[in-house]
Amino acid sequence: MSQSEDRMFVTPDGQRVWFTFVLVTSLFLLWGFCNGMIDVMDKHFQDELGLTKAQSAWVQFAHYLGYFLMALPAGWIASRLGYKGGIIAGLLLVAVGGFWFVPATWISDAASTGKVTQNQAFAAFLLGVCAIAAGLTFLETIANPYSTVLGAERYAATRINLAQACNGVGWILGPIVGSMFFYGVDETGASTGSQMLYIPYVGVAIGVLVLAALFAMAPMPDIKTPDHYHLDDASGTESTKSIWAHPHFVMAVVAQFFYVAAQAGIFSFFINYMVEETPAITAGLNERFNSFAASCPGFLQSWLSGWTETVDGALRITEKGAANMVSLGAIFFLLGRVIGALLLKRYSSHSLLGIYGALNVLACLVVIGKFGWWSAAAVFATYFLMSIMFPTIFAMGIHGLGSRAKQASAYLVMAIMGGAVLPKLMGAIADKYDMSRGFILPLVCFAIVAAYGFMWPKLVKA
Repeated sequence: MSQSEDRMFVTPDGQRVWFTFVLVTSLFLLWGFCNGMIDVMDKHFQDELGLTKAQSAWVQFAHYLGYFLMALPAGWIASRLGYKGGIIAGLLLVAVGGFWFVPATWISDAASTGKVTQNQAFAAFLLGVCAIAAGLTFLETIANPYSTVLGAERYAATRINLAQACNGVGWILGPIVGSMFFYGVDETGASTGSQMLYIPYVGVAIGVLVLAALFAMAPMPDIKTPDHYHLDDASGTESTKSIWAHPHFVMAVVAQFFYVAAQAGIFSFFINYMVEETPAITAGLNERFNSFAASCPGFLQSWLSGWTETVDGALRITEKGAANMVSLGAIFFLLGRVIGALLLKRYSSHSLLGIYGALNVLACLVVIGKFGWWSAAAVFATYFLMSIMFPTIFAMGIHGLGSRAKQASAYLVMAIMGGAVLPKLMGAIADKYDMSRGFILPLVCFAIVAAYGFMWPKLVKA
């Protein structure tokens, strides 16, 4: 292990914690996978239940509502049970949510016979989504700050971005699995999505039970964030000890709210955008693509099939093709995380965040401008540029807060509620106008994130 890597995973008191870091990063993979499946679920319910874009956004609302409701309880439990106890509690709650999809599927089957309404069937699935999100809240509240303290302080932003790169792998796998089960068809061509939707969630439930057993046996030192503001000292007033007295934290909550709002909006309607807004595909390009798909191995050949269809005499991207393209977007997201982690070892976190935010504003302008495939490419660019935002805002927000970092983390996770708000507004704009114009809302959000990055040195007084 090199000297720089040694410092990265050795605590100030000399503990080597690289194995603990690897174990914690598995949690990032887990919630990336779950979030990735959520992103291809909206179009499924639009088709199965005849919902509008704004109505299908209740999926995101239920998901982020779970984060909002459980963030503070998760922070409170983490403060009392420690990192290990909080993580195990979160994993068990995810398992409960995953197994709930089995009875939710039964309720959906009852809706097809008229025993319950379609709205009741939709609500049953939303309950499972909310329960899983509640469990993930524990994991995010704990794993994000814990990854920042597993080594030298100067590499805090680098470590959380490395861990979030594993989260990016989950974002790639989630849509692949989701498209297989949510958009599957039987031999007659009829959709099997409603009957098969529970399968990946039961798999998640079994997997997290195994993971909970591993965490129960693993050593996890209780390390706190450095206390640069003397919040833990006996001296000082209650007001100066409050995390809300520190503007770099307060504005981090604001920036996180708007960042997650933008991310949820773009991820939620990626399929709609690719199906509705991309130009027609030329016959030559389609032929070359199908020829390439036919030469691929079995699984990859199946994954690449059915990406295009003829609509009104023109070749268009299908819903399945767009759902699979979500994984390509996730690859850009992962690539951005890996490159971002390398850049953060050389450049300041706040500067990089500000630059990425400003570039994302420009990317959204290109999408809104409807420049054909250039606009489609700009959507993929937003994935790359969003990559470092959540972990970097998180690390900058809890900087120097000592033992109060767990409490601060709870509020930063609660700010994820922004993801429940923007998709419904973005969907409403798309229903009234078109999907391209909906990107005006992410544009505003990225402008706020960029402002936080550039303002951070003044806010933190460093």
